[in-house]
Amino acid sequence: MGYPVAIITGAGRGIGRATAVRLAKEGYVCVGVSRSKEEVTETARLCGGDSLGLVGDVCEPGDVVRVVESVEKRFGRIDVLINNAGYAPLIPFEQMNDGLWEKVIQTNLTGTYRFSRAVWPTMLRQKGGAIVNVSSEASRDPFEGFSAYGSAKAGVNLFTRALAREGDRAGIRVYCVAPAGVETGMLRQLLTVEQLPTEQVLSPEDVANVILSCVKGDLRYTIGETIYLHRRI
Repeated sequence: MGYPVAIITGAGRGIGRATAVRLAKEGYVCVGVSRSKEEVTETARLCGGDSLGLVGDVCEPGDVVRVVESVEKRFGRIDVLINNAGYAPLIPFEQMNDGLWEKVIQTNLTGTYRFSRAVWPTMLRQKGGAIVNVSSEASRDPFEGFSAYGSAKAGVNLFTRALAREGDRAGIRVYCVAPAGVETGMLRQLLTVEQLPTEQVLSPEDVANVILSCVKGDLRYTIGETIYLHRRI
């Protein structure tokens, strides 16, 4: 039957890389997707085994189709999808423009839809699978300047609930994990350590552990729900 196969978007660093490494330790073959060949290749090396890194942009429909078809051709199955790729510019609303708004929505929400839609026929045929969408605390309590990002992630939350209802009859479990601040490069482009100390934020591994619990079915009673994660001092 072979090892279970997981696709992880935004796997070049941060939560995506930590999740890929964590799943690999549990016996999953991990296919990381990132726009950076160097970063995703390093993630695949850290995962070991038959895991690999593929270059792709969740905003490009052709890339999404190519990645999914490549995984199916090589492994013959797709058991898990982690929609983690994100883009979070912190910008005052008066400086927002159509191009930036659309890029945020495309990356965070439409990319999640596209990858989910691409793997859906495979999971239906297999009569099962797990999809975990990575959202954010910003979906319910955004910083000032997160009008686009918060809106996109709120869309991810609702998309998760809708997809979970449709997947239930086919054994496809769909979850949403929404962390507050996580110690990643993306966070530190927005907030300094002085503004938000490291001890007050989650680690990528913290989030990866919760994602793993979703994948394994430990959190089966939270299917379709948005699971908010915080580091409290």
